Amino acid sequence: CPTASDLRSVNGTRVCAQLYIDNSPYYDQCCAGDVLVVLPGSDVPYMPRGWSGRTSSLVVGTKCELTVWSGKAKTGKKRKFSA
Repeated sequence: CPTASDLRSVNGTRVCAQLYIDNSPYYDQCCAGDVLVVLPGSDVPYMPRGWSGRTSSLVVGTKCELTVWSGKAKTGKKRKFSA
């Protein structure tokens, strides 16, 4: 997995979080598969098509916080992740 301070997009802009679909019991293989990039200031009440319930790994960048909910449209239990 990338480190929190290494999160950058292809053009070098800051990325707040990356979510991954593939999982593995081996740490060096856990951040694989499709990647969902979360940019600073993003507010997404619904997961993109095909992502709901599939995220297995995530990395949150420095000076960022990722808040997720168990239900759609920001309902249910809430959990916050940071670097």
